[in-house]
Amino acid sequence: MNAHVLGNRGTAKARRAANSRAVGIGARWGLAARGVLYVLIGVIALQIAFGDGGEQADRGGALAELAGKPFGSVMLWALGVGLVGMALWRLSEAAFGAAGEDGGKARKRALSGARFVFYAFVAYSVLSFAAGEGGGGSGDQQSKDVTARALELPGGQWIVALAGAGVVVAGVWVGARAVLRKYRKHLKRGSMSRHARRFTDVTGVGGGVARGAVFAVIGVFVARAALEYDPDEAKGFDDALRTFAQTPAGPWLLALIAAGLALFGIFSFAMARWRKV
Repeated sequence: MNAHVLGNRGTAKARRAANSRAVGIGARWGLAARGVLYVLIGVIALQIAFGDGGEQADRGGALAELAGKPFGSVMLWALGVGLVGMALWRLSEAAFGAAGEDGGKARKRALSGARFVFYAFVAYSVLSFAAGEGGGGSGDQQSKDVTARALELPGGQWIVALAGAGVVVAGVWVGARAVLRKYRKHLKRGSMSRHARRFTDVTGVGGGVARGAVFAVIGVFVARAALEYDPDEAKGFDDALRTFAQTPAGPWLLALIAAGLALFGIFSFAMARWRKV
């Protein structure tokens, strides 16, 4: 038997492992964990909109909120493990291709690789917080610290400006894909009722637009930090959300965005139930 056939068999076995039941369970657990975080962030942001600004409306604030609940420590560990599952699922997609006709394309696999890095970082921060190591610190301060270090690099001003522009583009892309309902191709629509499809559209569009808007605002402030050579201009999730309350629409715009983020959390639960993995 030649090496080419053996190589093909090895690849096929690796692909089957990547698409195994364990990876599928990890993916769905991870989607549900993401949903919990976004629902909590949305609820905290709603509280800020209506005058209670005590908590951070970001991942750190969500983790602190969860830690204060009964069995909070158990829930934090479950959340972290779920996000590890999400990261491993994205890694398997990067290595062997995602579900769907175009899942093996280089662009899709590169995007899955970027998502793996992102969710690996989020999982690490959640597990660090669960272990009492402070992984849920202020995202606003982290943004300022990272921006300050980047500005000190050769060509740092350009690096930060390009990063900010990239985040703005990513935010617009996230919102546009939600409006165009691009998520539909990832769903098992044949096994969904008409009510479930409508519910997923409402949460997917509303949640995706809100999430994209927050990312775009974060990108604008990162770019502004580069233009003014001032890392304090950079904002994390919490500061970006509070910016919506400073517009002429006042706290009502923040409340609308907050509701959208909670919808995205609910959409993540729907994806955990019906997504093809």
